[in-house]
Amino acid sequence: MKDYVSPWMDEDLSIFRDAVARFLEAEMVPNEAQWRKQQNVGKEIWRKAGAMGLLCTDISTEYGGVGGDFRHEVVLYEELARRGLSGFGQGVHSICAHYLVNHGTEEQKHRFLPRMARGELIGAIGMTEPGAGSDLQGLRTRAIREGGDYLINGSKIFITNGYLADLIAVVVKTEPGAGAKGTSILMVETANLQGFRVGRILDKMGMKSQDTAELFFEDVRVPTANLLGGAEGQGFYQLMGDLPYERAIIAVAAVGAMEGAVAETIKYVKERKAFGKSIAEFQNTKFKLAEAATKTQVARVFVDTCISRIVAGTLDTVTASMAKYWVTDAQQEVIDECVQLHGGYGYMNEYLVCRMFADARVQRIYGGTNEIMKELISRAL
Repeated sequence: MKDYVSPWMDEDLSIFRDAVARFLEAEMVPNEAQWRKQQNVGKEIWRKAGAMGLLCTDISTEYGGVGGDFRHEVVLYEELARRGLSGFGQGVHSICAHYLVNHGTEEQKHRFLPRMARGELIGAIGMTEPGAGSDLQGLRTRAIREGGDYLINGSKIFITNGYLADLIAVVVKTEPGAGAKGTSILMVETANLQGFRVGRILDKMGMKSQDTAELFFEDVRVPTANLLGGAEGQGFYQLMGDLPYERAIIAVAAVGAMEGAVAETIKYVKERKAFGKSIAEFQNTKFKLAEAATKTQVARVFVDTCISRIVAGTLDTVTASMAKYWVTDAQQEVIDECVQLHGGYGYMNEYLVCRMFADARVQRIYGGTNEIMKELISRAL
């Protein structure tokens, strides 16, 4: 809605939003077509974003962050999503940084976070494996302690930022057979790392400019000082603690994409003519847009509540799961209608809604499938 302003917005955030929008229009939008061809955004844009103060915005200045809060992160996610810029994996970078903020030792925070904020270290999360996705109990990647190092063996798949990543939070088994208690996270720096190999950038339905990759670890040595938090067996607890934050990010991106798609479609139907008048004048178009705008507004208000609760530190797992499942389902429905209203052009990749439609599909899968979200919600009823 034109006159709706999110209750968490203020004047400083509006100025920040303008700066973000200008940066994206100048530095990302013109490069998106090339990024889609090469299947990654390259490292330079990460350095530029860091120099602009767009990375680690909700992390304390003590650790090199911007010193804002989750609202600053949201502004970037929304502006990226509205433009269909899905290749810049800022969400995963931020989640990786938050593992350090919430669970890392002081030494780990000071060693990694300032470089992440500058875009010198691009963050990724090495969780999913060929045989283990939502079920983390099925992890097979092993880390065996050997003197002052861990020796890692295993593989990961579907890793966002995997090709460009300089720092990967790798989920490993440090005590096989101990279930959740045998899981740990190792912060792995990839530069000149023997035994570490990036496989292919995966050929996906959507998110063509996102470097989602396979990772392989063969006798990779990582210092014990890189064990997140410094104690073994904390990995499952560390992962679970940050899930509401991760799922809120997915919901924020979903509603941003919905708003971008609806705005683009309104513009298109006003310009496109059929049978001597604009498509916008047909009753079917009016009704479909009314439905899309209403769903988008409902999603926006719910997500705004989640944003405010993250800032207040009160967002619970169940509400975050509700937002992740419901808003991503609504995202797919709304963008599907936007494609339909574009007619044949909606099926062409040069049109934003086409790219947004393909990008939207994975939103219901990653971060925990929507079926897992419903399972989590149902347990609390």
